[in-house]
Amino acid sequence: MKDGARAATLLGFLLAPGAYLGAQGAIPPPPATRQDNVREVLHGVAIVDPYRWLEDQASPETRAWIEAQNRYTLGVLEGTPSRGAIRDRLSALSRYDVQGAPLAKGGRYFLLKRRVQDDLAILYVRQGRGSPDEVLLDPHPLSPDHTTDVSLEDVSGDGRVLVYGVRRGGEDETELRVREVKTHADLPDVLPRALYRGVSLKADGSGFYYALQSRETGIRIRYHGLGTPTSHDPEVFGGGYEPSAWVGARVSENGRHVLFDVQYGWARSEVFVQDLANAGPVKPVVTGFDAHFQADFAGDRLILLTDWQAPNGRIVEVDPVDPAPAHWREIVPSTADAIQSFTLVGGKLVVHYLHDVTSRLAVFSLDGKDRGALALPGPGTVSRIEGRFESGEFFFDFTSYTLPRATYRADLAGGAVEPFWRPRVPFDPDAFESMQVWVPSKDGTRVPMFIVQRKGLAVDGQRPTLLYGYGGFNVSITPHWSAFVAWWLEQGGVYAVANLRGGAEFGEAWHRAGMLEKKQNVFDDFVAASEWLIANRYTSASRLAIQGVSNGGLLVAAALTQRPDLYRAVLCGFPDLDMVGYYRFPNNNPPALLEYGDASKPEQFPFLYAYSPYQKVTPGIRYPAVLFSTGDADTRVPPLQARKMTARLQAATTSGWPVLLLYDTKAGHAGGRPIGKIVEDESLELAFLVQQLGMAPTR
Repeated sequence: MKDGARAATLLGFLLAPGAYLGAQGAIPPPPATRQDNVREVLHGVAIVDPYRWLEDQASPETRAWIEAQNRYTLGVLEGTPSRGAIRDRLSALSRYDVQGAPLAKGGRYFLLKRRVQDDLAILYVRQGRGSPDEVLLDPHPLSPDHTTDVSLEDVSGDGRVLVYGVRRGGEDETELRVREVKTHADLPDVLPRALYRGVSLKADGSGFYYALQSRETGIRIRYHGLGTPTSHDPEVFGGGYEPSAWVGARVSENGRHVLFDVQYGWARSEVFVQDLANAGPVKPVVTGFDAHFQADFAGDRLILLTDWQAPNGRIVEVDPVDPAPAHWREIVPSTADAIQSFTLVGGKLVVHYLHDVTSRLAVFSLDGKDRGALALPGPGTVSRIEGRFESGEFFFDFTSYTLPRATYRADLAGGAVEPFWRPRVPFDPDAFESMQVWVPSKDGTRVPMFIVQRKGLAVDGQRPTLLYGYGGFNVSITPHWSAFVAWWLEQGGVYAVANLRGGAEFGEAWHRAGMLEKKQNVFDDFVAASEWLIANRYTSASRLAIQGVSNGGLLVAAALTQRPDLYRAVLCGFPDLDMVGYYRFPNNNPPALLEYGDASKPEQFPFLYAYSPYQKVTPGIRYPAVLFSTGDADTRVPPLQARKMTARLQAATTSGWPVLLLYDTKAGHAGGRPIGKIVEDESLELAFLVQQLGMAPTR
């Protein structure tokens, strides 16, 4: 059958939304998907891919298939009786003033803020404390449908110029532009759409370093002098590294040094320094260590956070002229709590720890004296710590599962922490409670899990429960508020978050216990958390849903293919799924192969093949209901995986529960959706959960 004929056949399934739900709410089978059954032999193992043709994103047949799947999904979900009420309440919980911690440069404060009437965040400048906010950059006019947003990349130390990124449709690629703060006007310098992985301006704003990524050669550091042709930008660092290595550059606060770093996936890193003041060469500081390093300058003193010989992290001072470890001076020793980051403020160190997956801030002098902890609003998450070594004030954002994100100002001179900005959200945090439990995993490892619910909620084994997880890439999943979760809690749902191995919650040992050949530990942890919720009568398998995005999408797909009996519904967003074919897919994240493994390598193929969700799908199994979501502009996690997995599960399952695909032809991994579109998509996801878990929303 020719492509045009196939497209016409698929278009026959394009029925009006709601047409799929009959009087009894029956859900008919999905659109038919042809199989091409491409066979290959990899390391002696025969592998048949029935939906290889769906990898071609641009083919007319694939486009028709996507349209048919979207229409089918809307037909199933739009008919949910409470759909309108869900959308209205979710909109009320989502549309409020939002802003983050300000960046202070040159006596000015720069902040991104989205007001209740805005779809996108607007960049503002405040000329000083107490001054009104001026609109510096409004992205709304850049696209009629508000799918183009902007990012603040960096501001010069004197606060005179800034570099911002223009992102279309949530793709990773951006365009870089330069704006003069005083006039609010763009300068002629424009770097065309490409993969930029960081920008750092010189203190006087005369130019900036930027990391430019190519899928073929990897990342290189270039320097752009303002007013010069971008075609003349020299490469200053990064030559010779493989595409799987990420390199970056950052100018010190005083403008006298440049720090270069090289990250080999999420397993180890290296640091180099260049003396700009004396036009010196790039010199290595730490190389060849199987460990992570984060570097910053306190004036001209080089400070490093490392997990070398300290899995939970320690902070040391290193002499760039004589950087041998024997001469390192320890400032902050390792403790039972993992160090997440440090910030140099007011001549001191502010250290961000995680204690049992909640934030703790402690202050140290540069000679190592403990100056005590800073008071936080409660158990929760600190993020975006913004401060300067030459100023005693700094800002940070704080949130928890029941507290929307707010900004606080800290004064190191007096130790005071006070609210800087708080949102007004129609949500009562006092009506809900959070607790933490510890779950034994398959191998006996104790895994923490947060449980959030309405106070006084009966534990009767029948509560609709949503379990979230991630478990990978050295990322800590800490408490944060979301409108999606708030709606769920208001309806009497239980929300649980399992902190799985593979993350950074307990240092590098915890990370390495969930990567490469140990990735199965992550899935075992998640299954153990699921079983614990059932055994302790929070819910039952018939009322348990799971959710994961990106690497978390891989997690929930592995869980549903390994233990389909445990779950009733699955939300799987922007997921990695075909781990056998992953090495050959085009994407912007080659270091991911260092975290997952590369199936083209005979020594790594066996553990990937053993759990790869796409290959684990088995015909005749009673799989849970699944809603996949992805989009054309996801240039980080190839959307072809969600397309193929949707088709394979639709053909395999015998449960009669729907396998759906919500596919956005503009959205990507990096966001780019206006708030109205976010509300629309999330209300569809909640309608899916309501429908599958038999809920009856009250508002």
